Amino acid sequence: MRVLVVEDARSLAAVVAEGLRDQGMAVDLAHDGLGAAARLDTTAYDVVVLDRDLPGLHGDTLCQMISERRDRPMVLMLTAAGTPDDRVSGLTLGADDYLAKPFHFPELVLRVQALARRRPDGRPRVLRAAGIELDPVRRTAVRDGRHLNLSVKEFALLHALMRASPGFLSTEALLEQVWDENADPFTNTVTVTIGRLRRKLGGPPVITTTPGIGYRLA
Repeated sequence: MRVLVVEDARSLAAVVAEGLRDQGMAVDLAHDGLGAAARLDTTAYDVVVLDRDLPGLHGDTLCQMISERRDRPMVLMLTAAGTPDDRVSGLTLGADDYLAKPFHFPELVLRVQALARRRPDGRPRVLRAAGIELDPVRRTAVRDGRHLNLSVKEFALLHALMRASPGFLSTEALLEQVWDENADPFTNTVTVTIGRLRRKLGGPPVITTTPGIGYRLA
């Protein structure tokens, strides 16, 4: 899952981004509305966590722009303006959810996950394929009744492959979905993480590799 956090308070943005990354999400940051608009033109996001009072381009205007996009991400407004009237106006602008500051971080995580599932191309909460059952909310993965002890990135990688199954995901697509803008496109981190994940999944092998195309959960 890839998330864009748009927040001009840099310390808060960093905390939110780090917390979401700890949950296995790929997170990019923008500190003003114009920067966020530029990122939205170049990167496909599942969810945008959006402050309203932004410099450059106001969050309300940005929210309206997002709502008019053909393949738009879901929008969670995260703002200090938390009165009932504020929530109504935010939702009227096209936001899909609204959370007032200060907030409880586990609630933010659950709301982001719920919004990702609500996207038109979203998936059911519990994914099942190749004898594997994965619950991204409870962060559990089981294969043939055996609990899988996965790292954050291994879990996120398996999640991406299960969402795409039976289709392929290239190395570039996995870098985009599981890591973020800071990932080195020339790194072998995907290959290394795939190797660790295969070992933890055990036999028979279920992750196949097609040179020049990518990886697939068979």
